[in-house]
Amino acid sequence: MSGVEAVGVGLVGLGMAVKPHMLALRELEAEGAVRIMGGHAPSAERRAAFAAQWGVPVFPTREALLEQPGLGLVLVLTPPGSHLEVARAVAATGRHMIVEKPLALDVAEGEALAALAEAAGVRCGVCLQHRFRPAALRLRQAVEAGALGRLLSASASIRWWRDAAYFATPGRGMRARDGGGVLLTQAIHTLDLLLHLAGPHRQVMGFARTSPLRRIDTEDIVAAAIAFGNGAIGVLDATTVARPGYAERIELAGTEGSAVLEGSRLVLHGCDGSTTLGGALEGGGGADPMAFDHGPHKAMIAEVLAAIAEGRPPMNDARSALPVQRLIEDLLADAAGRA
Repeated sequence: MSGVEAVGVGLVGLGMAVKPHMLALRELEAEGAVRIMGGHAPSAERRAAFAAQWGVPVFPTREALLEQPGLGLVLVLTPPGSHLEVARAVAATGRHMIVEKPLALDVAEGEALAALAEAAGVRCGVCLQHRFRPAALRLRQAVEAGALGRLLSASASIRWWRDAAYFATPGRGMRARDGGGVLLTQAIHTLDLLLHLAGPHRQVMGFARTSPLRRIDTEDIVAAAIAFGNGAIGVLDATTVARPGYAERIELAGTEGSAVLEGSRLVLHGCDGSTTLGGALEGGGGADPMAFDHGPHKAMIAEVLAAIAEGRPPMNDARSALPVQRLIEDLLADAAGRA
């Protein structure tokens, strides 16, 4: 990064999501791309734990962090219900931002968040890091190059497990805190990647249920059929009740070939044979939701840094995160009509 000034980075929200971001930022800092300026959380306990673990400053108020000279990028890692309010405060200071998934509680809030960032002239990326996995990037390249021909079928399976310890966090799995269940909180990464590859949906019909395994008011079992705007059709199977948790899976089939992306392993089957891009199957599908490599987080942050330097929207900008939220809203609305 010689000759390029490091971007000052701060974090708002110091909960479970912070680890992969900090691991990625540490590596980017060592490369001269960023300076980690510190973090803020309303909880003094979380601030103390963060400072002890990472050895960086903490700030007692969000305003104190946002006022720091040299701050250029803010990672918004708070619960989704607060994203719009935090993003509004960040944008008001002219700082760029990366917002954890989901972008917002619903499409209307997501559109408002995207609009306020655009009005303020700041870049707003969304943490949908599955797009940045090497195998996913290779598959996107293959689809865009026409290696599969015209897409005919596109499906996703997310059969994960979350144990009692996960739901012991106050409000976990409740609409008031998380905004949604398996679709918005867990499966959103794979669903976003599916749409990133296959394009937006045209119609969806589905079922959503809440299992008796935990006391939550959101769905943890979903099955659906999806019709895409390009004419392809497919199915969705998403749950957090499948012990011990399995690698998520995307399957595409077209007129010239097919592809299976399972976790971080890709197999392409073309008319002239098959190609395998090796990778681990693990992806946070088991009881430990953070059991995944931070490499895609690093690539995602690096893309936002490049977008800031080049004065362009990042590949994962706020508006690009709206199609998956539209799919989730439409699916749940259809499922509610079938309940």
